[in-house]
Amino acid sequence: MDCFQTVSQLKGSMCHAFLLFIAWLFSFQDVVALHNVLGPSHVSSTSELANPPTTGLFEPIEISPAVIPPYPYAGEPLPPMYPTFPTTYEPNLTGRCPVNFSAMSSIMQKTASDCSQPLAPLVGNVICCPQLGSLLHIFQGFYSMKSDKLVLQNTVANDCFSDILSILASRGANHTIPTLCSVTSLNLTGGSCPVKDVVSFEKIVNTSKLLDACSTVDPLKECCRPICQPAIMEAALQISGTQMTFTENKNFVGGSDQVDALNDCKGVAYSYLSSKLSAEAANSAFRILSACKVNKVCPLDFKQPSEVIEACRNVAAPSPSCCSSLNAYIAGVQKQMLITNKQAIICAAVFGSMLRKEGVMTNIYELCDVDLKDFSIQAYGQQGLSFFSYLP
Repeated sequence: MDCFQTVSQLKGSMCHAFLLFIAWLFSFQDVVALHNVLGPSHVSSTSELANPPTTGLFEPIEISPAVIPPYPYAGEPLPPMYPTFPTTYEPNLTGRCPVNFSAMSSIMQKTASDCSQPLAPLVGNVICCPQLGSLLHIFQGFYSMKSDKLVLQNTVANDCFSDILSILASRGANHTIPTLCSVTSLNLTGGSCPVKDVVSFEKIVNTSKLLDACSTVDPLKECCRPICQPAIMEAALQISGTQMTFTENKNFVGGSDQVDALNDCKGVAYSYLSSKLSAEAANSAFRILSACKVNKVCPLDFKQPSEVIEACRNVAAPSPSCCSSLNAYIAGVQKQMLITNKQAIICAAVFGSMLRKEGVMTNIYELCDVDLKDFSIQAYGQQGLSFFSYLP
């Protein structure tokens, strides 16, 4: 009996030990499995990163040509994936310009950016030229701070103008901006304006009124209810000695000499403002004033649209030939330059007026789905500048 109990106890202890062994074995497998799962997340060498995946989960994704937008300028190269920036270098200066250009570094850099090599021909009218004009006015203001003159003498103007262009070019600006914007060193001299020094200017002009009107220019109100522009015009009239004569349309009437003198004196007034305002405040004000002027006209050149007139004269419903000729004509126009939204409205009206005069009475813009953006440079390459609502 005792022997039977002893055997039973041994069997029970052996079963218990066997069960413990099975439990330990399963826990060991769990640990090994966990180790195997986490193991690959540890990168032990760069060679492991170079191995391609062994599964088929990373096959190339096939995209249907239907979802790729068509490239509208098939004859032109595709644009680069990333923008390219011109290299910069140290400019070669004359050493004869008595202005510390380092004090104007930020405004020079902004001008170089706005007139960069690939963009200047396209944005000259709305961005580059207004900024270049503002820079020249601000430069005159810097010059007058160490002189009682608001303008430069011809010789000094030549040297300083050359240095300005050299610095801009060294920072990536287009070399053709003098021609593009029709500026020369004479823009720094005051031309035929009889008043060119600070003392005389302050004796004749109510400078407090001028500064109050132009220290802060409202970008929304100035173009509709101008405050700064009339103040500058008043100062220019006072220092030019020109009698104020306007037509019913508020256009100034006078001989060419008077008009030239008045424009030159407006430049002197800008120079005075630049000497009293910070470069940032002056640049902001001058750009807003330029925007008001730029947005009053259409800068595009519309050649006689003979093919459009012939194809669209008697059209009352959408016509493939009419729309094709219209789109071809506008495609040529839109490559001229970038324009603002307000300019596009004027340009659309100008072109529409041309068509109506030739007997095209139907609204072919609506028939052919022509939008305002079609009057300016669109996507891809040089057309990569989408239509701007840009403040010049």
